[in-house]
Parts: sequence; structure tokens; C-alpha cells
Amino acid sequence: MPRISGGELLVRTLIRARVTHIFGLHGAHLEPIFQSSLDHGIPITDTRHEVAAGHAAEGYARATRSLGVAMATAGPGFTNILTSIANAYLDRTPVLYIAGSSGLNQAETNTLQSGLDQVAVATPITKWAHRVTVTQDIPRLVAQAVRLATSNPTGPVLLDIPMDILGAQVEENSALVPERVLLDSRSMPERRAIDEALDLLRSASRPVIMVGAGAYMSGVGDELRSFAEATGTPVFSDFQAHGLLPSSHPLYGGTFHKMADLASPGERPDVVLAIGVRFGLFTLGMSDLLVPLAAKIIHVEVDPKEIGRLRQAAVPIVADPRETVRAFDAGTKSFQWPDRSCWQQTVRTAKVERRKRAQKDLERTEPPMHPLQAVSAIVESIAEDAIVVGDGAEAYHWMNEVIHQNRPGSYITHGFLGAVGFGLGLAIGAQVAHPRRQVLCLVGDGAIGFTIAEFDTMVRHNLPIVAVVMNNHSWAASQHFQEIVSGKNRLSATGLRDANYHEVARAFGCYGERVRELKDLGPAIKAAFASGKPACINVSIDLAPMPPEVHLLMSRH
Repeated sequence: MPRISGGELLVRTLIRARVTHIFGLHGAHLEPIFQSSLDHGIPITDTRHEVAAGHAAEGYARATRSLGVAMATAGPGFTNILTSIANAYLDRTPVLYIAGSSGLNQAETNTLQSGLDQVAVATPITKWAHRVTVTQDIPRLVAQAVRLATSNPTGPVLLDIPMDILGAQVEENSALVPERVLLDSRSMPERRAIDEALDLLRSASRPVIMVGAGAYMSGVGDELRSFAEATGTPVFSDFQAHGLLPSSHPLYGGTFHKMADLASPGERPDVVLAIGVRFGLFTLGMSDLLVPLAAKIIHVEVDPKEIGRLRQAAVPIVADPRETVRAFDAGTKSFQWPDRSCWQQTVRTAKVERRKRAQKDLERTEPPMHPLQAVSAIVESIAEDAIVVGDGAEAYHWMNEVIHQNRPGSYITHGFLGAVGFGLGLAIGAQVAHPRRQVLCLVGDGAIGFTIAEFDTMVRHNLPIVAVVMNNHSWAASQHFQEIVSGKNRLSATGLRDANYHEVARAFGCYGERVRELKDLGPAIKAAFASGKPACINVSIDLAPMPPEVHLLMSRH
């Protein structure tokens, strides 16, 4: 009877789960997985740091709405990837993390990279964490992990697999690989709730639709557009849902923070349909700066814990967003919807006025370059279907002002953890997922330092990502915070050198260019993509301006 390893059982199960790519960094504890992946032609993108592998798996999952897989060896490999696990947990990103560990037969022997209960560490920041103790259990437990990661609410899981369990040879027929691993279990909305929600929307004078990450992950798109058009309701999105309704659509109002522009009493929403939205950071918590306290909320969410967490729901619907919007859309045929052209014009006018307020900054001619000028030039210089990754405590806030995407999953940026330095990793995952699309990573000069060696990963794996470094030689968010809270003469540990990050990228074999004038930025980005190489464009920008969104956040305190 043929005998196979635990690594072979794991890879066969991943194949059944439709996994086609793995991210990781080699360690002896994981060797059987590397060998079996080689045998089956499953590519492994090996990074220079485990946290980048974890973030790449996140980027892959977010760009594809499917499972990401990351591997880390025992001990420091596992602790290095913890930030990614926490990030995926707070953002509900479906990632399977596989951690190697010392052998069961080495317990309490003070052997290499042992003595750490990895499952105990991971349990609070995963949907499920488990240690495999029997080789024959690998297919069953991998399948269970995948199902848990990809079932609503989605999120990360961790399997700790000791090296003797992973490397053990067992009889092939003693551990059957499941025929079916993935499930498609979508919770359906109740008819009563659909009718109640539609009645409330029909009676509204100033309704808006807010779509969040849950809406994006459910795959709602055409249904959202049809429903918004049928009801004449403007749509706002968080970053992950950006593009569900194309930015070019006349009903698209912008990202959530732009709802603050609807500030006058007669311009504030009176009914909010929140689809896949988790109230908190991106809705400014319990404040009424975005969602008026008097507004009635219809809240569609897969996780009942989110219903009423911060804002009371007039109509709570615990169901899959796509199935719910389908039901909404079907229900629109039963009503004559009111003319909302005046309300739509109010939302469009707010967008125009916001652009007018920014015009002075966009027209500035004296150096250094205004950050808003930089991100505007970037957006104008990329392909229509480009994927943009935003990283940095302030850099991405500037991009939020101008980003316009017409495809969902095209703008990947910070979530609830607020982790800085994950951009290159996310970009790697997004480029692997979509090798024919442009991927641009906007990153602050502080954030680029976290994983700058990943330029080597991009070169080795032929990933032509263009990283644009917003260089103001400062931890700008920290400096601006200190200026406001402690005073401009009380700055501490916020300064950076005006470093040549593009030269570092060149040393790894990338295309690199320094840009100091606005007229050179667009051509530099186009030249970088035309090179076919990974690239770093190092852009000098003004430190003084603060993004409007940051001003809004500061107004809460």
C-alpha cells in the first residue's frame, strides 16, 4: 500500500479547496509542504519576512474574495506573522495560516523554536486555532479550517502542525481527502424584514445606501446598481467596497467620510441602508458627523453581534448582503418610487464643493509638491482597471480624496487594526491574484521601511508592482498629532531622513526614480509600468498639510 506524508495530505486537501497559490517563508518545520507543493505545481511566493507573507495572503483574499493561505515556521516565524493574523481577524479576511512547530516527541526538551503555545497565542485573534496531533487527521482538520475561514462572518484560522506529524508517512487509504471542502451557505433574509425596509426607504426624503466590506465580500454588485437606480438612492462606500458602484456613476457619493459634507440640517440623510457595514472606526463611532443620530437605520449584516453595537437599527436584517439586495431589488417592482432628483443633486453639489475647496492646493506652483497634487497625478497616470494599495498613516488619507475605481476590489487599504507597513505585502498578493493588471502601492516613507526588502521578493517572482513613496521625511501623522496635542515646539521622535528609497529598490534590481516636481510624476509612473519591472518612485512632498479626513477624525476629540 503506498505511503504518503502529512505534507502531501495537506496539499491534496488545499487543492480540493481550490487553492492555487501559497505565500510563505521556508523553515525546516514546513519542508514536507514545500516538497508536496512542488510535486503538484502549487506555486509558493516566498517573501523576505513572514509578516509580508501573511499580508500577501490577505491581499490575495481581498482581491479575489476567496481564501488566502500563508505559512510560517515555528517560533519566530509564527510570532513574525502575528500582526497579519490580527489584521485579518479585525477585518474578517479569510486566511488559512499554517504554522510549523517542534515535534510532539520533543515536548519539554528545550529544543529549537519550541516552548511557545502557538495555539494559545493565536486563539484570541482567529476564528479557530488548533494543533494537529495525528497525521491522518490532517485532511479533516484542514477542510474544517477552510470551511470556518470562508463561512460568514469570514476570518482567519490557524493550524499548528508539529514537524513529526507533518513529516510522518502513513498509508494512503488511512486518511481520505474530502471530496468537497468549500461550502456556499448564504443566509436568506426574512420577507417581513424586506417589506419593512422597503416601506421605510420609500417614505424617506433623503435616503442613502452605505456599503461596507461585508457587501464587497458577498459579491453584491449588479444588484446594488439596479436597486440604487430603481430607488434613486445615493451610495457611499468604505474603502473595501469602493467600486461596487462605479465611481463614475452619478449616484456614487464617495467614501464614508465624504458624508460629512452633507452638513446642513436640510441636507442630512434621514434613512440609512447600511449593507455589510460595521459601525465604528470608518463611520466615526457613535458620533453624528456622518450618520445623523436622528436617521433611521436599516442594517444588513451577517454577524448579529454587529447589529445595534453602536447604532440602533430600525430594521435589523441578519442575512447575506447579496441575497438581501437581490430581495430588495425584486421588491422595487411593487412600488412607485418618489422622485429624488433634488436629493441626488444635493449629494452631487457636495462633491463639487469639496473639489472646489481643494482647487487651491491642486493649483499650487511653489515647491514642495502638495500631497493632494501627488495623489491626483498618480490617479491620472494609472490604467482604468489598476489595483491601488494604500499604506501609511497619512498617505492613504490623501488617496481617499481622489481615488476613483469602477471595479470592486481595486482599492485595498487600512482596516480596523490600522497596521502600517503592510502595503508591499498586500500588493504582492494582489499582483499574484491579478497578474495582468497594474498594481500600484502608495506608501508613506515611514511605512516603506517596515518591509523594504520585499522589493527583492517582487524581483524574484516577476511581480511588476509600482510603489510610490510619499516622502516628507517624517512620521507625519505622529508629528501632526504632537503639534496639535503638545505643541509645535514639543516634537519628539517623529523625524526621518530624506532617504533614497528608490536607490534601495534599484539595488534589488527594480526600476527606481526620484521625483521632486509635479510635472515629472505622471511620466515617472508611466515609465515605471512600461519597464515591466517592480519599481519605486520616491516623491518629495510637503509635510505641512493634513488630509481633510484627518481633520475630521481630530474633530471627534
